[in-house]
Amino acid sequence: MSQQHLAAAVEAAAAEFGVPGASVGILADGREIHASHGVTSVDNPLPVDERTLFHVASVSKTYTATALLRLAQEGKVDLGAPVRRYVPELALADEESAERITVLNLLNHTAGLGWNLIGAHGDGSLAAFVAALDGLEIIAPPGTRASYSQAGYNLAGRIIEKVTGLPYEKAVAALVLEPLGLDNTFFDLDDVMVRRFAVGHNRGEDGALRAARPWKAHPAGTRGDNPGGGAVSSTSDLLRWARFHLEGGSGVLPAEVVRSMREETVALRGSTLGDGLGICWFLRGVDGVRTIGHGGSGNGQFAELLIVPERNFAVVSLANEGPGGLPFNQAVLRWALGHYLGLTERDAEPVPYDAARAREAAGRYEIDAMDLDIADDGGALTLGVRIKPEIRAASDADMPPDHAPAAMGFLPGDGDEYVITEGGLKGQRGFFSRDGKGEITGVDLAGRLFGRAPGR
Repeated sequence: MSQQHLAAAVEAAAAEFGVPGASVGILADGREIHASHGVTSVDNPLPVDERTLFHVASVSKTYTATALLRLAQEGKVDLGAPVRRYVPELALADEESAERITVLNLLNHTAGLGWNLIGAHGDGSLAAFVAALDGLEIIAPPGTRASYSQAGYNLAGRIIEKVTGLPYEKAVAALVLEPLGLDNTFFDLDDVMVRRFAVGHNRGEDGALRAARPWKAHPAGTRGDNPGGGAVSSTSDLLRWARFHLEGGSGVLPAEVVRSMREETVALRGSTLGDGLGICWFLRGVDGVRTIGHGGSGNGQFAELLIVPERNFAVVSLANEGPGGLPFNQAVLRWALGHYLGLTERDAEPVPYDAARAREAAGRYEIDAMDLDIADDGGALTLGVRIKPEIRAASDADMPPDHAPAAMGFLPGDGDEYVITEGGLKGQRGFFSRDGKGEITGVDLAGRLFGRAPGR
């Protein structure tokens, strides 16, 4: 392995996507190499290295899932049991769903829960978060489809609290972090601020970088989002985490149980995230080789962890700028798979513009915090994503910029799958959902179901 080649690739990608600071690590056949670029902050710069802390956002879900697997291995949790066995106070907008949702449904995003609750609730605890879940949209009956849900993983964190009698953060530390020596992985901002950490940046319409506030994507002091997205870690710790998921053991989980997390539990359709879901892990074939992985998007910070079990290989990429951090990480992962393993990831190619399909798809789609607008100009389709204006107006926090309308096209096949072909979401794939009458009722983007807005 050549550190120089990795460093050159990281520098080139950072320059292309305008990323001020990044940390990348490779694990191949038991050996590690690291390459870092730039600074922690454009305003107060320190060099980034392999122990610099980044908010890894949804990569947190891998810790939550692994902790629950350990509790299951110890006979304290049954993955097939209803969530209400462990959280009897659970109330949802639909009582039948509240009765039927299982622990596994939470871990593979088939619970039918909407994306998330907006903002802090009550005292910011997981208990308060769960108490507010009766206000969350139910998008499908449990077990009938996969739709990425932050709320589902936060509910899973509450199971951990109820079973262990400990706060989620202490329980995960005892079950997973401490036994594996992950001494540079935290949830509490008090632990972060006394170490070197990356500041997230968002690029404004004028092209200038500004520090992202709040530092995490949810309000400071809110613990209710930690199981789904609150972890902070470094390249060095994430490679150690990858090593565990390649090998198992270490007093946490036997190798066969770790391997079971990679087995497909539900197939995914038309998704950039993967071809299927195991227990938390997104499963994706690249050039005929199975990979497992998970990404995270915070406020001006982006993380990717990708593991190739059959090649004993892993790559971590962390970046501190939005929106360029996402395509930067994707470019680094592609380069690493090609350079070290000879694997080529091919882009999806859309079919020519189809006026009838375009007219049918055009409209507004939404989740609680965001609008997705698909527009047809008679010759091309575009897709734009924006945070709802009322959400921006009601928040004192800075928020990431919207994704301006970018070209998209339908993929070969039944006509309901698409790919975005330019902009910050270039390469993202998804599909349109239909009701029993064949009418389009929603669109999936990044694993989330956006429902069609009334009258659109």
